[in-house]
Amino acid sequence: MTSYIWLIPFFPMVGFLINASIGVKFKRSWIHIVASAAVGLAFLCTLLIFVDLLKLEPNARHIENVLFDWIIAGKFKTEIGFLIDPLSVIMALVVTGVSFMIHIYSGGYMHGDPGWRRFFIYLNLFVFSMTLLILGNNFLLMFVGWEGVGLCSYLLIGFWFEKDSAANAGKKAFVVNRIGDFGFILGIFLIAATLNSKGIWSLNFSVVFSHAGLFTTATATAVTLLLFVGATGKSAQIPLYVWLPDAMEGPTPVSALIHAATMVTAGVYMIARCNVLFSLAPITLDVVAVIGALTAFFAATMALVNNDFKRILAYSTVSQLGYMFMGVGVGAFGAGIFHLMTHAFFKGLLFLTAGSVMHAMAGDLDIRNMGGLKKFMPATFWCFMMATLAISGIPGFSGFFSKDEILWQSFHRGHLFVWALGTIAAGLTAFYMFRLTFVAFFGKPRMSEERKHHLHESPKVMTYPMMVLAVAAVVGGYVGVPAILGGSNRFEKFFEPIIGGGGHEAVAEVAHVAVHASHSIEFLMMGISVAVGLIGIAVAYLFYIKKPEIPVKLASGMKGLYTLLYNKYFVDEFYNGVFVEGTKKFATFLWQKVDVGIIDATVNGVAGFVEWSGLMIRKLQTGYVQTYAFSILAGGVVVFIYFFWESLF
Repeated sequence: MTSYIWLIPFFPMVGFLINASIGVKFKRSWIHIVASAAVGLAFLCTLLIFVDLLKLEPNARHIENVLFDWIIAGKFKTEIGFLIDPLSVIMALVVTGVSFMIHIYSGGYMHGDPGWRRFFIYLNLFVFSMTLLILGNNFLLMFVGWEGVGLCSYLLIGFWFEKDSAANAGKKAFVVNRIGDFGFILGIFLIAATLNSKGIWSLNFSVVFSHAGLFTTATATAVTLLLFVGATGKSAQIPLYVWLPDAMEGPTPVSALIHAATMVTAGVYMIARCNVLFSLAPITLDVVAVIGALTAFFAATMALVNNDFKRILAYSTVSQLGYMFMGVGVGAFGAGIFHLMTHAFFKGLLFLTAGSVMHAMAGDLDIRNMGGLKKFMPATFWCFMMATLAISGIPGFSGFFSKDEILWQSFHRGHLFVWALGTIAAGLTAFYMFRLTFVAFFGKPRMSEERKHHLHESPKVMTYPMMVLAVAAVVGGYVGVPAILGGSNRFEKFFEPIIGGGGHEAVAEVAHVAVHASHSIEFLMMGISVAVGLIGIAVAYLFYIKKPEIPVKLASGMKGLYTLLYNKYFVDEFYNGVFVEGTKKFATFLWQKVDVGIIDATVNGVAGFVEWSGLMIRKLQTGYVQTYAFSILAGGVVVFIYFFWESLF
């Protein structure tokens, strides 16, 4: 099967083409079947390739499938080719597996929507672009997929474009991502320029990484910082995170697929793929780790007081992406990808349960209008609870293993500031997730009697995919049980050949900091992270179950802080005032003063002068014979006077 890597992106593309070309003649159910089957077949192919890969020796798990030459320009050449190794196969399993569940779920959620066919066309196109991004064997093919998912994100966020909020959210996501992508492509250009100057004319990953020694520390730092700018846009990190919360205007399956499980993880994947280059730039790794830690903490605080079900999960996504960047930033690339995988399970599930709640609540997402949903939606509640326990880092659930590994590696490798912020963010995560759970699912129902009467569990086409992801959210972390708990961290071992690009020992040594610590310290760090999470849950229980008057008193007593958090630190207002309005004012200045006042005035002035000259000359053309005779006479007099004057002197 490793010879058929191309089938993974091929099937979603076929689904896209079928529904886009002849899908208009299909029944709605057939459109859903075609789209879901396309992604299901891609997942099946990935699974078979994964099994084949496991049969190989660890150092042989690097297979490239080149289809044909793509760009040949002088000495430079790149091809359409796909790469399967431990990193890409993990990503492909996550993308196709979670996407398959979400495609099935969408059949129930989007039931009755007039844009049914368009929705599944966009969804298949997105999966194709994402698989292209993660399976491409060179930077240019990765960039095509990178831009493809950006386009699909714009189309899906603004899917209900008749709403101004959705259309504006789509534009915001597109513009912010273009800012990051500008840095990303500059990084690719700098890689090409550096290697071309040394006689290397390829952007193939294996070629670039095998010649990593040609990069000086300064060049590697510049390249990786530019690549990281792209990652901050795509993966919603400070300062380019602002698009993701607004992206909740799209259909909830879009939130689950693009903004929780797949697209937003592209930046983390890109850094892990380029770990050879990043390991040569310790300054960049420090920047990645610190930005990740700040984002994890910053976004968690904004989720504390938000009342929109999906936006709480959106800020949670930004925060969890921060954890992934913490992992890769401290050099624990395997830990970052491990959390990427477990996060895809529990965050995808959280968004699907949010869609289930939204389905029952007739679109209302304000948690203050909920309460007591546990009784009416038991399947949704228990799925939500499994995901909440996982994201809170409760032992036994997937999030515990991956989040604890990141925190431990941060402490273990001497990044105490990163570890401290990450630990605090872990406590905040447990608090706001259980705040959401207690307010929405427990207590007395706070909705109207009419809405209460219509509360019901979602159909099986929605609940079954949720249950599958719930199982993954529970058991998904057991592939990475650390040695301290009796495991062997098989995930880290499987991922290990990727560190250093597969066999580059010098770089791998930089990436793997050989620091040994006693089991007692590791147990202590694990205990601290678990204790912080349990404290967050206990405080949420006290605030929203036992004594719900406490949050009200705190909000009134700390009005300034509450207002700051509720308004998300006024970052959107700052960006709008400085960048959006500033750009508008600058554009107005260019239009009125430069374009109209200088350029147009110059052109119009020349035209005006020519027009005036014509008017003056036209006065000589009167059409009267006597005027022309007088002119001839006057001219003759002038000529006579001239020659007479010349003869005298």
